[in-house]
Amino acid sequence: MSQKIALVTGGTGGLGTYICRTLADAGFTVVAGYNSGGNHDKAKTWQAEQKEAGYDIKVAYGDVTSAESCAQCIATVEEVAGGAVDVLINNAGITRDGQFKKMSWEQWDEVMSANLDSMFHMTRLVINPMIERGWGRIINISSVNAQKGQFGQCNYSAAKAGIHGFTKALAQEVAAKGVTVNTVSPGYVMTPMVAKIAEEVQAKICKTIPVGRFGTPEEIGRMVTFLAEQDSGYITGADMSINGGLHMH
Repeated sequence: MSQKIALVTGGTGGLGTYICRTLADAGFTVVAGYNSGGNHDKAKTWQAEQKEAGYDIKVAYGDVTSAESCAQCIATVEEVAGGAVDVLINNAGITRDGQFKKMSWEQWDEVMSANLDSMFHMTRLVINPMIERGWGRIINISSVNAQKGQFGQCNYSAAKAGIHGFTKALAQEVAAKGVTVNTVSPGYVMTPMVAKIAEEVQAKICKTIPVGRFGTPEEIGRMVTFLAEQDSGYITGADMSINGGLHMH
């Protein structure tokens, strides 16, 4: 496989970091998209940390809720990576939890914008060039909570469920053009954010997971990388559940 260019939105986050690393290990040229509230120094520090760990990962700023900013992000990727995006991982997202009876429009809209509209903005920018080249990979990160629902997450569950609806529809449109579109739906994963949860709460969560542990970010990264590779061209429109048996469907 010639070296392909992969863009990971939300690439400097806990899960995004390991998606970037596993793609780099597989020989992809990797660009981590970041917002970080416009904190460019934070992104540069992250990039330096990856360099120390042996990973040459480039970075590109983009507010995924803004079509204009997404276009600027793609232009940056093409500049720093020296070519067009071959693999897009739509990983950026946020939560704004709360029971629906108390949920504000702002909580709903922010989650829809960051999780669902962002996928439209980014994918729209790369899909036509992929079709023209006859090769491409779109990998959308959803959640087990899209599949089973979650108390206090009507907004997040709806947005993440919408992601797989998008995956299935677009997969049909571009399958004959050499472009695959798939979803990865993680369960509870031991990211730095989850690691901060009190140990007793972690233990309670683990009891609900049949394999008896949290997933690792590396496990998610390996699945994403598998779907991104040349040999995975017969897989499209799929939803890959990585949840330790928490939800089976």
